[in-house]
Amino acid sequence: MPDREARTWCISLLRRFEPVALGVVVTAVVQSGLAGIGLALAGVPFVRILTALMFILAVAQVGAGPVLIAAVVWVYAKSGALWGSVFLVWAIFCGTLDNFLRPMLIRHGADLPLLLIFAGVIGGLIAFGVIGLFIGPVVLAVAYTLLVDWVTAGEAIDSHEQG
Repeated sequence: MPDREARTWCISLLRRFEPVALGVVVTAVVQSGLAGIGLALAGVPFVRILTALMFILAVAQVGAGPVLIAAVVWVYAKSGALWGSVFLVWAIFCGTLDNFLRPMLIRHGADLPLLLIFAGVIGGLIAFGVIGLFIGPVVLAVAYTLLVDWVTAGEAIDSHEQG
């Protein structure tokens, strides 16, 4: 019986890690894709290289911000205040998109409370640095799942004893 429970918990752990990894990668694809479209529309050169760089930075949890800041400066210098301001608004949108999209994708895949995901992301970042963005939600998700399983098992035993 303990072997079966251990196998169930390991499968639960793997099911909790997958949405976190998928949320990070999908967020990186969306963020770099939208930012790349903005770069192309603004006339920034080397769009493909910069988009690939933003994707790599987004997966590494740095985000597209460094590339977008440099691009905003370039657009202001080459295209003037109007295009620079429009691109600045787009860059702010793309740069902050991961703060909202990643937790929603993780929550959708993991079926966990959104507040728990936010706490895992922020707590993991504070405790472990960049890698904590992965570790924090996974640890809290596993702890939450084990707690729910433990409470559910206790309720099942209580109802079995009463019946």
